[in-house]
Amino acid sequence: MDVTLREVRESDLPVFFSHMSDPESNRVAAFTCEDPTDRAWFEAHWARILASDAVVRTVLADGEVVGHTAVYGPPDGREVTYVIGRTHWGRGIATAALRALLALVTARPLHARVAADNKGSIRVLEKCGFTVVGHDRGFAHARGEETDEVVLLLGG
Repeated sequence: MDVTLREVRESDLPVFFSHMSDPESNRVAAFTCEDPTDRAWFEAHWARILASDAVVRTVLADGEVVGHTAVYGPPDGREVTYVIGRTHWGRGIATAALRALLALVTARPLHARVAADNKGSIRVLEKCGFTVVGHDRGFAHARGEETDEVVLLLGG
């Protein structure tokens, strides 16, 4: 499978919204927005992202839009994120996309946070060189409860 990144296009946003609206994806991700079906919130959120200095890329698998990945935040606290549509999980796409993003954004350190029971995402981050440096607990909107979180670091 050929996994590539490209600049985000307006035509990618409906795919991103469908990923954000998927209940099972939200449960796994845990730390999501309060109402993932709120289209107005989604559009405002993406307008802010695209106007920011975040490095955001659309993830393509064999030419199909399957998700997005980004580095965002202040220089001393930059974080990585990625969302891959659930129908594409378990095929190595997230790992390939994150590796491509890390080749594009070479400044370190980079941080990541993930629900402690999201073993797949922890595995992706570790394959890309992140190490667990701590644990936290916070309110996860997608689960409606406090949820354990793993904190990871690359570089630094």
